[in-house]
Amino acid sequence: MGAELSAAVDIVRSDPAGLDAVAALLGDADRVFVLGAGRSGLALRMTAMRLMHLGLTVHVVGEVTTPAITVGDVLLTASGSGTTSGIVSAARTAHEVGARVAVVTTVPDSPLGELADAVVLVPAPAKRDSGGFVSVQYAGGLFELSVALIGDALFHAAWQRSGASADELWPRHANLE
Repeated sequence: MGAELSAAVDIVRSDPAGLDAVAALLGDADRVFVLGAGRSGLALRMTAMRLMHLGLTVHVVGEVTTPAITVGDVLLTASGSGTTSGIVSAARTAHEVGARVAVVTTVPDSPLGELADAVVLVPAPAKRDSGGFVSVQYAGGLFELSVALIGDALFHAAWQRSGASADELWPRHANLE
């Protein structure tokens, strides 16, 4: 399993230009909206929490308090295939209203990738990929783990850009636990 963790870390390092582009979008956003399905969605929820700690206004798409996305906002999405219908539909809506779209995917030339203003390419196998690069993790496990690590890398980049100290972030940590 150590090899799989190393593979995920290598994946995060494999697209520094994509990471920088997405980090720049997040840093310039009025608000950040996150959307993913399944385990990728859970990983993005962790990213949303960290971005909130940083002081960004962050919304998880699908929550009842999520407002409309507008110009100046960024939709941060993750889909291994880039074809997850609900995510592609949301990205299309974001694009149509003038919001920017940031995508984490294994397929940058997918319908989702085509709507993106910035893409982080994750060189991991698709869920049912039986040829080419194969992971010992079940289904999209390597992609999902990579999304979690990429989310932390994006947070760290945004934190470094902000110049804020850890002490400045702590007051935003949940106190209703």
